Amino acid sequence: MKEEKEAPSNDKIISQMIFLMFLGFFKSGEVLAVNMTIPNTLIRGKVGHEALLSVQYSSLSLDLPVIKWQLRREKSITVVQSIGTEIIGTPRPEYRDRIMVFENGTLLLHNLRLSDDGTYDVEISITDDIFPGESSITLTVDEPISRPYIHMEASSVLELSENVILNCSHENGTRTTYRWFKGGKPLTNETRYILSPDQKIFTIKRVLMKDDDIYSCTVENPVGNATSLPIRLTVYRRSSLYIILSTGGIFLLITLVTVCACWTPSKKPRHTPRKPLSRFQHPHRSLINHTGDALPKLTQPNGINAVTSLYILQQKDPSLDDSSSNSIESPSEHDNPPCYTSFPGNTQATGSPTCSSHKCT
Repeated sequence: MKEEKEAPSNDKIISQMIFLMFLGFFKSGEVLAVNMTIPNTLIRGKVGHEALLSVQYSSLSLDLPVIKWQLRREKSITVVQSIGTEIIGTPRPEYRDRIMVFENGTLLLHNLRLSDDGTYDVEISITDDIFPGESSITLTVDEPISRPYIHMEASSVLELSENVILNCSHENGTRTTYRWFKGGKPLTNETRYILSPDQKIFTIKRVLMKDDDIYSCTVENPVGNATSLPIRLTVYRRSSLYIILSTGGIFLLITLVTVCACWTPSKKPRHTPRKPLSRFQHPHRSLINHTGDALPKLTQPNGINAVTSLYILQQKDPSLDDSSSNSIESPSEHDNPPCYTSFPGNTQATGSPTCSSHKCT
């Protein structure tokens, strides 16, 4: 009988031990592990600014936590490791004087760089706890956007002309997206409106009068946005008068170019200076006016112009003729032959008579 009573008591003890073991494991899940919470798993930072990677943990242990931050790459990079707020060892050169760790495990990064972009893994462990707390935060680092501007080749176009291209340009900015506005309303892809894959370039095909409007573009990235100054596109209506004027202007331009290309200045022959005609003059005869006389010129074989010899019959003084009209002419006047004046310059007049002292020789 005693053996029968002892058997159930042993089973009762074993069951109580198993219950206590399950109770101990259940309590260890709460007490022997670090519980960690992340207020924000995505942090957006600007180049040159700060980023706070905030975490919170809870533990019943009074020991200082061991905190370890790593940047996820092909091979994880240790950013910092500390006991409480005291950093262990020497940080990497790219993080030196740029990091700070708080008691709750939060990491502060100063003077952000584009290379700081990535996912950060954090681990907090305490000596008395069996399981450490683990979590991750994603940090994006972007460059602020400068004010964009629209580049357009011509601000005024003719209706039904070729394509008009508008380019939204800016100096700084990363991970940018673009939006176009016409008259303050967003633009989308249409038959005549074509946007590039990144929507940076906006093309209008076959411009119409309704395209005469104000255009602007907005550039956005994770840390901000900026809008360009509006630009006006002026469209002129194509008319028959314009076609006539444009065609006439082109024809006139072609004519002027052709005339200028074919025209050459004419070369006029140079005249040799005239020589005075008079060489001798009778004291009782009137002077002969040679200003109006045109002397014939002969061109010698060697190209030299020669003045032909001119013989001029000297007329009598009319006053003498009037005074002696009723008198009988003296025999001396009939004896002397008429006198001629010769002009040098012609080699063919060598044998002609000349006058000297009113006498012919």
